[in-house]
Amino acid sequence: MSENLLVELFVEELPPKALKKLGESFAGLIHTSLKSQGLAAEGAVTAYASPRRLAVHIEGVAAQAADKALRIKLMPVAVGLDASGQPTPALLKKLAASGLGADAPLERALDGKAEALFANTVQAGVTLAAGLQTALADMLKALPIPKVMSYQLADGWSNVHFVRPVHGLLALHGAELLGVELLGLKAGRSTQGHRFEATQACIELAHADDYAARLRSEGAVIASFAERRAELQRQLQAAGARLGLQPIDDEALLDEVTALVERPNVLACKFEQEFLAVPQECLILTMKANQKYFPLLDEHGKLTRHFLVVSNIAPADASAVVQGNERVVRPRLADAKFFYDQDRKKTLAERVPGLDKVVYHGQLGSQGERAERVRAIAHAIVRMLREATRPYTVEAKDQFDVLDSKVQQAAQLAKADLLTDMVGEFPELQGVMGAYYARHEGLRDGVAIAIEDHYKPRFAGDALPRNHTGIVLALADKLETLIGLFGIKQLPTGDRDPFALRRHALGVMRILIERNLPLAVPDLLEAGFAVFPEGLLSHEGARADLLDFMVDRLVGSLREQGYSAQEVDAVVALRPPLWGEIPKRLAAVRAFAALPESASLAAANKRVANILKKSDEAAVPLDEALLLEAAELRLAAALRQVAPKADPLFEAGDYAASLRELAVLKEPVDAFFDAVMVNADDARLRANRLALLRGLHGAMNRVAELARLAS
Repeated sequence: MSENLLVELFVEELPPKALKKLGESFAGLIHTSLKSQGLAAEGAVTAYASPRRLAVHIEGVAAQAADKALRIKLMPVAVGLDASGQPTPALLKKLAASGLGADAPLERALDGKAEALFANTVQAGVTLAAGLQTALADMLKALPIPKVMSYQLADGWSNVHFVRPVHGLLALHGAELLGVELLGLKAGRSTQGHRFEATQACIELAHADDYAARLRSEGAVIASFAERRAELQRQLQAAGARLGLQPIDDEALLDEVTALVERPNVLACKFEQEFLAVPQECLILTMKANQKYFPLLDEHGKLTRHFLVVSNIAPADASAVVQGNERVVRPRLADAKFFYDQDRKKTLAERVPGLDKVVYHGQLGSQGERAERVRAIAHAIVRMLREATRPYTVEAKDQFDVLDSKVQQAAQLAKADLLTDMVGEFPELQGVMGAYYARHEGLRDGVAIAIEDHYKPRFAGDALPRNHTGIVLALADKLETLIGLFGIKQLPTGDRDPFALRRHALGVMRILIERNLPLAVPDLLEAGFAVFPEGLLSHEGARADLLDFMVDRLVGSLREQGYSAQEVDAVVALRPPLWGEIPKRLAAVRAFAALPESASLAAANKRVANILKKSDEAAVPLDEALLLEAAELRLAAALRQVAPKADPLFEAGDYAASLRELAVLKEPVDAFFDAVMVNADDARLRANRLALLRGLHGAMNRVAELARLAS
């Protein structure tokens, strides 16, 4: 008979940042274990997680698993039976160990090359009580507990380990109480509701299906994390709408606050107007991080003096709760204002010498030394941009001179805010506060923006720097980090990436591609490595390793954007130095692949590549006088006709059109391989035909390695 199953652990307050994952894992692990034992199917599973409980409700759980037919291999016939065909002591011992009697029917069958003895039996299905006991043990082993604590049981002797002390275990199969144990507790029928607002201290459950409804009505608890989160979000939006404002959008904060309350009650509060003189990022961060409040923004995204508090109680008169929270937030905001006022008494330039006393990395020196390397790399990037600009006019020179001036100043000041009180209190504000202090000092806005933006993109999907100065500085900063850490062999391994090198590499990739910068990646690395003092970098293979690492990130990112493995491989195989051109190359490859001639030409390219790879003869120029066969004459003529059309298109960056022009080579290429023997006995003919194929291969693989498109 199948019934719905309910299991609950009643615990002390669980860590809020881990609650969502703990609840999902608790439910999933128990359900998976029961399924593996044949007790549960793919029925609906509902996870419950509140500050003081982890629970799961599983539909359609059997009281006992179905019996299983088993075929047990015992041993080879030669070992199990004596000369007269009677069971040997070894066989009798094996039968007893398998729970079978000496008279159990045996089957002889081939097992590989030898004959073996088998026994057919039926294994009784596990009972739910036994299966759930196993499932609970499995859950304990695999639950993703961020930090395990040890506590003593009531007997005064035994210690157990869990995320928090457990005070109750509930296990019901329909109306039946299951006799399971966990962490020194025996299962019962009761649970507890809200600490203060439950209508009764202990809630006795008659049936597993009563759990959520009884907790809500009598216990003042919304047990489901998802339902509680949705209710919290609804109340936040409603409270904001009553004031004509919008709560800040922060999914992580929403999850954390959901994990702090058993039944949310949103209240509107406000602080003094004077605090709005402080940068809103500071106020928002202190309210979110320290108080778990939801700041309210106006229609322009500007912070207002109103904020929302989520209370775990719902008194008839909430004025005391509101006033208490307003009183609590005031010193937090006052601290932020104090930090802001104090920081502005000293300029960023005055703080720069202090960077020499701040260790960046034990092997890479101070933040001051790092800032100088970033400045030098940024200067080199401006020089490369200058050299890539055609035509180089007087106006262009003036623009680059101004850009270099801004970049130099921004690079010198970019890390100075690390020494401010505000960033010391809130490291998340580095760059942001530097921009505020730069504007306060009257520095050029482009410099202030660059100081703020040089950390961008900070995460996947983040915006890129907003101006040219910020773009150059962001590139320089990320390259310095990558080169420095690869240079001392501090490489990411598996899931470990303590210096966020993957994020830095993806940031470089996004800037180069999305801004279509005329900067060659090998040249950038060369310029970056050149600014490090001789002997500082110890890893000799750092350059090659870093380039491979960046290419790997590039490949992964392009695949995530929807390009096929073949398309990406075809383009990346050539290692194009200008990553800004890669989207155009990919688009051209995709367009080429759609042509009817593409499959044949890709296969031909693969064949040509294999022929050239296997050839150990020295390359010689093509001698048209040695073209004897009609097919090779036709191919050579086709190449002469195509090159003047395809090459200018390639040089102009019209890669799709260049590849379309090459499509006419299909027929002469097919005819060549049908009629011409490349490896002719005559060495001169053989070398000349290889030269023709080299010309073909070079002409067709300027945009991408088309052989990679062959299936």
